[in-house]
Amino acid sequence: MKNILVTPLNWGLGHATRCIPIINALIDHGFSPIIASDGNALVLLKKEFPNLTVLELPSYHIEYAKKASNFKWKLFKNSPKTINAIYEEKKIVKKWITQYNLAGIISDNRLGVYSKKIPSVFITHQLTVLSGKTTWISSKIHQYFIKKFKECWVPDTKDIPNLTGKLGHLLSTNLNIKYIGVLSRLKKQPIPQVYNLMVLLSGPEPQRTLLEEKLILELKNYHDKVVLIKGIVEQEQKTEQKGNITFYNYMQTKQLEKTFNESELVLCRSGYTTVMDISKLEKKAFFIPTPGQFEQEYLAKKLKKQGLVPMAKQDKFTIDDLLAVPLYRGLPNLEYNVNWLELFRLFEGE
Repeated sequence: MKNILVTPLNWGLGHATRCIPIINALIDHGFSPIIASDGNALVLLKKEFPNLTVLELPSYHIEYAKKASNFKWKLFKNSPKTINAIYEEKKIVKKWITQYNLAGIISDNRLGVYSKKIPSVFITHQLTVLSGKTTWISSKIHQYFIKKFKECWVPDTKDIPNLTGKLGHLLSTNLNIKYIGVLSRLKKQPIPQVYNLMVLLSGPEPQRTLLEEKLILELKNYHDKVVLIKGIVEQEQKTEQKGNITFYNYMQTKQLEKTFNESELVLCRSGYTTVMDISKLEKKAFFIPTPGQFEQEYLAKKLKKQGLVPMAKQDKFTIDDLLAVPLYRGLPNLEYNVNWLELFRLFEGE
C-alpha cells in the first residue's frame, strides 16, 4: 500500500472536514493515508481516523481581529510566524518522504507541503484570493505557490452552475487545474425532522465566540426546537439542554450528518466547506459571513444575489431575519461523480 500524506490547513475546521471524503477515497482505492496538521484540525481528524498515522505540523498562527477593519492587519502582523511555519514544514516534509516512504502528497492550502521528488497536489477553492484593494497581489502570491505543485484540485464544478464563482474560476491560467466536484463528507437522508433550526458555529477565535454570544441572545426570541453546535473540538463530547435549545461542543461525522438531516433550517457561516455541505444535503440556510473575511462575504453576497440563500452582516443580524428564508430557492445539488481512480493515477508512478 502506497503512503499518501494528507495535510489540511488548520483555519477553522473546513479544510480538515473536506479532506475526510478524500482520505476515505484513498483507503477505498488501496492507498494508506498519513494525516498531518495542527490544532483543532488535527484533533478532529484523529477522532475521525483513530487507526491512521497522525503527525503534527507547525501552526500558521492564524488569528482573527475583533473588528472587521483590522482583519488584514492581523494577518499581516502574524505573517512572519506564518512564513516561518511554511519554511519549517518544508524541512519536515523532506524528512518524512524518506521516513514514511511517501508516494504522494495532498495539501489542502498548506503552502510548504510539497516536493519535487514525489507527486504533490494542492487543494483550494481560491484561485483568486480576495483581499480588497490588494486582491491582485494576494492572488498572484497564492498562484505562485500553487505552481510548485504538480496539480491543483478545485472542489467545484468547472462550468456554470458552480458554487465558487470568480474565486475558483480564472479567465486564463497556466496552472494545472482539475475540477473534482463538490466535496462533502455528508449524505442526504430521508429521516423525520427533529429540529426547526440548526446553528452551526465554526472558524477561528475571537469571531466564533462573538457570534455564539450574539446568537444565544437572539435565540431568546425563538421558541421552536434548536440544536446549537459550537464547533469546539475537545477530548470529550459535551451536551447541555437549556429550554428549547440543545447545545453540543462538537459532533463527529455520523452524528453531524444525522443532525443536519433532522433539521429544517441551518444558520451558519458562509465558509466554503459549509456551503458545499448544504448544497449536498439540499438544505435551506441563512448565512452570517465572518466579519472582514472577503471570501465568506463574497460567497454570501453572490448566493443571495442569485436568489439562493439570504445573508446578513454579523452586527446587523436579528432572529427575525430568518423569516426571509422561504423566499429563497436554496442551494442546488450539483451532481458530479468524482473519478477518484483517474485522480489517484498520479500517485501510481511509472
